[in-house]
Amino acid sequence: MATTRRVTESNAPVKRWYATGRRKEATARVYLSAGTGTITVNGREIAEYLRRPSLEMLIGEAFEIADRKGQFDVAVTVAGGGLSGQAGAIRHGISRALTVAEPELRPALKSAGFMTRDARAKERKKYGRAAARARFQFSKR
Repeated sequence: MATTRRVTESNAPVKRWYATGRRKEATARVYLSAGTGTITVNGREIAEYLRRPSLEMLIGEAFEIADRKGQFDVAVTVAGGGLSGQAGAIRHGISRALTVAEPELRPALKSAGFMTRDARAKERKKYGRAAARARFQFSKR
């Protein structure tokens, strides 16, 4: 979670902060920079990528808790899992990047539960079973 610098056309360095977020099988690489609040995921707008307003709200929660809505541009590359897991990974990454950018935000984000990686994952399938816990149909005769 080190800070990086990017050079723009005017040759003035722009501060960027990086963090990784994870949820289920999804991993999100989050790049935060000062800006107007645009969020792009894998090169697309967030509404186009996630397609569900509830997932967009999930991602924006970190900025609302930190009271930094519209102050940072976010560029995300996310891979693995489904849309719900990816949204959780993005929120985790944004929270971690915010604490790199402004360490004084850490207590507020931690108390909201955004700094902790959600360890819940799919339970593995067991042998002799149809799924993790489901049995095969029983026939008495």
